[in-house]
Amino acid sequence: MSNTVFRRRTALLTATVAAAASLALTACGTDLDSAAKNTPTVAADNGVSSTATPKTDAGDTKAEASGTDAAVTSKSGGSSTTAKGSSGSKSTSSIVTCTGANTKVTAQTVSRPLNHLLLTVKNTGSKTCYLYGYPALNFQDAQSVPPVDEDTQPQAVTTLSPGQSGYAGVLLSAADGSGSGGYTAKTLSVIFQNRALDFVGSGVKVALPSKGVYIDSSLTTTYWLTNPSDALN
Repeated sequence: MSNTVFRRRTALLTATVAAAASLALTACGTDLDSAAKNTPTVAADNGVSSTATPKTDAGDTKAEASGTDAAVTSKSGGSSTTAKGSSGSKSTSSIVTCTGANTKVTAQTVSRPLNHLLLTVKNTGSKTCYLYGYPALNFQDAQSVPPVDEDTQPQAVTTLSPGQSGYAGVLLSAADGSGSGGYTAKTLSVIFQNRALDFVGSGVKVALPSKGVYIDSSLTTTYWLTNPSDALN
């Protein structure tokens, strides 16, 4: 083969390879361009998604905050309801203490049991009152308030609606004469207890039989009770 023909074929082969390489590069460039174009798009999508995600989270957080607010509002509503319930219970707390100002106290001797006096407290007021504890009895010339019979303590405070009565029984003297320091008392004052079970005031004067009542060291009272039979027994 002549040198001229060889050089022509070599040149043609070179040109063919160059053309193929050029086409390959062009194709790669096209792919790279597409990738370049797609990559910003994906990045942009990611950016949007990334931006969207905080928005969504923010929305969720807002929703959660709203839920919290709703819960707080609900709790506030509950508190309000409780407050209303509390205000409703004020009707119970409006019950007053029985005193000489809203009651009438009377005393009467009884035939049975012997040497006993029955005290009656009637609620003359317009509100229900609590008759706390037991009466402090101040008989004429008495040196001290007589003790209470602890066995008579009721399960709950004696409560008197308007017009209702409470009772206390008083053992004046020992039936067998075993008491000491006996004498006849013609006056009596009854002192009420308050919620703290303190005796308050100078007492309410209570009329006794004109001949008076005989008392000795056995003098004892019961708690305020709702039943006169319980008070005397």
